[in-house]
Amino acid sequence: MTDTATLVRTDADRELKARHRSMWASGDYPTLAWELIWDLGPRLVAATGVHPGDRVLDIAAGSGNAAIPAARAGATVVAGDLTPELFAVGRRRAADAGVTVEWREADAEDLPFRDAEFDAAVSCVGIMFAPHHALAAAELLRVVRPGGRIGLLSWTPQGFVGEMFRTMKPFAAPLPDGAQPAPLWGDEDHVRSLLGDGVEDVAAVRDTVAIEEFATGAEFRDYFKTHYGPTIAVYRRIADDPAAVAALDEALADLGDRHLRLGNGGTVEWEYLLITATRR
Repeated sequence: MTDTATLVRTDADRELKARHRSMWASGDYPTLAWELIWDLGPRLVAATGVHPGDRVLDIAAGSGNAAIPAARAGATVVAGDLTPELFAVGRRRAADAGVTVEWREADAEDLPFRDAEFDAAVSCVGIMFAPHHALAAAELLRVVRPGGRIGLLSWTPQGFVGEMFRTMKPFAAPLPDGAQPAPLWGDEDHVRSLLGDGVEDVAAVRDTVAIEEFATGAEFRDYFKTHYGPTIAVYRRIADDPAAVAALDEALADLGDRHLRLGNGGTVEWEYLLITATRR
């Protein structure tokens, strides 16, 4: 365990993790992941070079965006997440895909696995939401064997999802002491600094996933209000302030409309950063 692991055992941190678990269990993230971004998992798995015989950990796996494609590639896969409420859908989808995945409740900042246990570790827009970035990165490095592979796919601060979080920020609760914004994992320099000399052969690529499901900004907003835990949490916080709710409604709809106007035929491109590396 890392020297800083005591951080996750404080009462304040246990309360924070309980809130995170509740947030991701609200709404319907498995449906959102399936309908909007399921293709990101296979992209991440392919870029990481997962192959038959690998033992792979999917960190903050949700309902298995990366875990299921990794299993289809022939790997032995453990899907870990702070929110086991998401696993029921993951198990059904793994069964539908004809693969076996081990599902484990696991805090990205305090992984319940041995040192160097895995040949590869991946995370598809997952580890980025662990509040203490350095601790999550240290745990990631700890569980991957020397020569093993790491693949991380995160929303960029400059892209659509990063802009959505900036739009919600004035209405959201302040970050706890020591926590950092999730979209920083989409900044190459930040991730390189987190991984430090624990890795080599680092490669970073920015790309986008095309989102075609929404005809208007209001449709995007209403979908996220009912499906996406972080958006639901912000609306719950301001529920007793009708003016704030109206302001956030307008801001999110405007965000969606603006990007739809920039898109081609109603397509919005969500930018992500994909980083691969070898454990030194």
